[in-house]
Amino acid sequence: MMDARRHRLVQRRGWDRAVADYERFWSRQLAPAHALLLRHADLTPGDDVIDVACGTGMITLPAAASVAYPGPATGAAAAIPVGGHRSGDVTATDLSPAMVAAVEARARWAGLTNIRSVRCGAEELAVDGPFDRALCSLGLMYVPDPMRAVAEMHRVLRPGGRIAVSVWGERRRCGWAELFGVVERRVASDVCPLFFALGAPGALTSLLRKAGFVDIGDERLSTELCYADDDEVIGAAFLGGPVALAYAHFDQPTRAGAEREYLESLAGHRTGSGSYRVPGEFVIAWARRP
Repeated sequence: MMDARRHRLVQRRGWDRAVADYERFWSRQLAPAHALLLRHADLTPGDDVIDVACGTGMITLPAAASVAYPGPATGAAAAIPVGGHRSGDVTATDLSPAMVAAVEARARWAGLTNIRSVRCGAEELAVDGPFDRALCSLGLMYVPDPMRAVAEMHRVLRPGGRIAVSVWGERRRCGWAELFGVVERRVASDVCPLFFALGAPGALTSLLRKAGFVDIGDERLSTELCYADDDEVIGAAFLGGPVALAYAHFDQPTRAGAEREYLESLAGHRTGSGSYRVPGEFVIAWARRP
């Protein structure tokens, strides 16, 4: 049985370590899934949004731009009503202090003043709401109790509010999936024991239904993760992702063996030029709180 407390601790420490490399190695790879999630979120100016498991803010920042009214969307003037309307706010939450700090830094750099951050886990949202939209991009796979997390998003949404969530798809459709086996053969990482469970057909929509949502829909997105060379593959897998903590504790021979085995698992996706085109699948689901 999974030790939920230990699992959360491993997640927090792992993402604290991965934060410096996550954006660099994954922003381009995840862009199609992010775009589809935001489309199904149906954000409009003035909406108040919660972004759960926000990471470095790859969903948070575009959401903040979408809910701000045109004109004073950035800078000190963003809080000033435009034509009698207040721009919406985005509350970004994450278990990792380093991820929350990254969102705050990116918001300052972008001049977005309608973002606030809260460090908390997805299963116990330390916010009251109500929100018009709840988003969770590729976060539920890491949560010990995803049902509880979805119920929390239901709690903080106002009646009629909309949820949009995404997860990785079926294991057989994700060519990089052997990464977890490579790590588990070297250490019990407690990272993602049920990582692909929510990618099974009907799993994500069933979760939303059990939490009390209605008007539920979902869409599968097949894509390719493109890497320029071996170094980029290794960086994305071992530095900027969920196994970063385990990898950091490997000695050099163990690291070399893990990297070699992982590259071998991707050999069928290597092009003649040495780049990689690795298949991947995402599931995006959306629903409404009655």
